[in-house]
Amino acid sequence: MSFELETAANPTSLRRVVIEPVSRVEGHGKVSILLDSDDHVQQVRLHIVEFRGFERFIQGRPYWEIPVMVQRLCGICPVSHHLAAAKALDQVVGAKRLTPTAEKVRRLMHYGQILQSHALHFFHLSSPDLLFGFDSDVAKRNIVGVAAEYPDIAKQGVLLRKFGQEVIRVTAGKRVHGTGAIPGGVNRAVTRAERDELVKDAYQMVAWSRAAVQLAKRLHLANVGLYNSFGAFRSNLMSLVAADGAMDLYHGVLRARDESGDIIFDGVDYSRYWEVLTEEVKPWSYMKFPFIRSLGSEQGWYKVGPLARVQNCDQIPTPLADAERRDFVDFGGGQPIHATLAYHWARMIEMLFAAESIKDLLHDDDILGDDLVVTGEREERGVGVIEAPRGTLIHHYRVNEDDQVIRANLIVSTTHNNQAMNESIRHVAKRYLDGRKLTEGLLNHIEVAIRAFDPCLSCATHALGKMPLQIELIDAEGTCIDTLVKDSHERCSC
Repeated sequence: MSFELETAANPTSLRRVVIEPVSRVEGHGKVSILLDSDDHVQQVRLHIVEFRGFERFIQGRPYWEIPVMVQRLCGICPVSHHLAAAKALDQVVGAKRLTPTAEKVRRLMHYGQILQSHALHFFHLSSPDLLFGFDSDVAKRNIVGVAAEYPDIAKQGVLLRKFGQEVIRVTAGKRVHGTGAIPGGVNRAVTRAERDELVKDAYQMVAWSRAAVQLAKRLHLANVGLYNSFGAFRSNLMSLVAADGAMDLYHGVLRARDESGDIIFDGVDYSRYWEVLTEEVKPWSYMKFPFIRSLGSEQGWYKVGPLARVQNCDQIPTPLADAERRDFVDFGGGQPIHATLAYHWARMIEMLFAAESIKDLLHDDDILGDDLVVTGEREERGVGVIEAPRGTLIHHYRVNEDDQVIRANLIVSTTHNNQAMNESIRHVAKRYLDGRKLTEGLLNHIEVAIRAFDPCLSCATHALGKMPLQIELIDAEGTCIDTLVKDSHERCSC
């Protein structure tokens, strides 16, 4: 990691602080902060600077390859892309309604993904900040430090993720980049032996997930002043909900609320998502900026993910998670909770929902069936939408008469949250960086805000942050007035 301060080439002599790359993000990104001569923050932006090109290079490929290909977008949430693509191509092959076995095996796969991803994010990536403090000793503020001081919490995080990965292996064939979902259904059911093996641990996973909700809740309530204000901002919320308004992370209709909780749109068929959503491009980022058409780009951006989903639904269809949802909503006192750090509390409620759902599905004999695939009249277009761990995920394909994909549009969860993440780091920078001396802990505040959204992470960035960091603060005349260096062993010197 490099961190540098540059004099911006503009008449106001603003200075630019650049953090590049931002760690623990799927791909490459950076944060730029413009300061005036009095070190006051004038602008903050999160730039996603890597160009992936998936929407282009899958063109020309036969449609049945796509559910496997698009998983390579991410090593942490491949199941989400796998299922979103399969759902889109269900429409292409005319599968209006899947068989009960195919539907429930896919749901089991999806809840395994939610469980493992939420466990990974909360316990491995976020708990060091939450348990030790944002300014705590960097040598301790990592998963190794958590394991040393909170061994039971660390162990539960590891085993929760392991269980989720086992559910994925059973349903998709592999823990990472499986092949279980195909256009029109699935290519394998669950065997009795596999089901029985998973059932042995399912109840323990529910218990640990309940404990994780309580941990996240306690941390929030014990630090309510910090948690309610840190990077907080008001915005619209969007997610899928079931036809009856319940939480449904696999299927449903689109619903959006405004910052006060009032409905903007509801019951929208996601196969025509473009009627309510659109995107704009900005020159400083490869990532697009979606917004609600009726509100325009200035007022129409929104949040997705756990914080939106827990508050956008009317209930959660599992009893333990719904009880926790009611506590969460009551904490807001009748108004939506917009605290960025409340994402963690909501995320653990969803993890509990996933654990309960897995338990229930494991007791459903439909997952053992042999009626796996259905097809019908071919279509040229398919749209698949799913609630990935990080938020709403849209896959949209057109297929020609030669079975080749000729157009693709993907709107991933982190893209939906693009403007929201920018707003959050702007608030954090204004409060914690404005006019202050730069420190490692201060930089971590900015990353804490980004990390709360759980932007897509790659396997390669699951390190302990052991990368070199150099900071120079240059005044308006170009003189270096402060320097901070962090070496690869996490030692800081001025």
